[in-house]
Amino acid sequence: MTTAVKTLLVLAVAGFSLWSLRAQTVATTYGPQYTATGELQFPQDYRDWTYLTTGFDMSYSPDAQMGDHHMFDNVFVGTESYRAFVRTGTWPDKTVFVLEQRTAQSKGSINKQGSFQTSVMGFDVHVRDDARFKGGWAFFNFSDERKPSAMIPTTVACYSCHSAHAAVGTTFVQFYPTLLPIAREKGTLSQGYLDDEKAGAAADAPAR
Repeated sequence: MTTAVKTLLVLAVAGFSLWSLRAQTVATTYGPQYTATGELQFPQDYRDWTYLTTGFDMSYSPDAQMGDHHMFDNVFVGTESYRAFVRTGTWPDKTVFVLEQRTAQSKGSINKQGSFQTSVMGFDVHVRDDARFKGGWAFFNFSDERKPSAMIPTTVACYSCHSAHAAVGTTFVQFYPTLLPIAREKGTLSQGYLDDEKAGAAADAPAR
């Protein structure tokens, strides 16, 4: 074997090793990380992930009263999971969503109308980890201190609500405007969401 060929082989092996290391780093960055006692560690780099949408004063309860308190919800998902969804219309195992809650403010600087975002109020994190959670998905809540958090018990209403009404899996893709068309094209919309959509269309139809 010539020296040139040996050099090429060494470079190829080194390149593959670097690629493998980068792939492991990506998986570590975007996959869920837990403490030794099973609490979820907050993904500190979530703002480097893919931004999905922002909601303003959203509530799934018709009796909700916001009063003088207003809030923005910003949703981020791991970029590798986002790319997988674009390809398949579904979320892969180890997907992590972060819903960042920020105070809405209307008075400030030169603003005369509408609202803008200010301080962080807290976070909701939605995780898919098939080996760890029954049903695959789990919810966690974090304060702005971002300390490790235990899983929210499955008896809390967020589980049943997401299970009954989420457009894809247990995720509210119906509120992600760039992803809903993909799920519709891929045929991955849940029957629960399709039923809600049909009921909504019927309710909006003019009376005859």
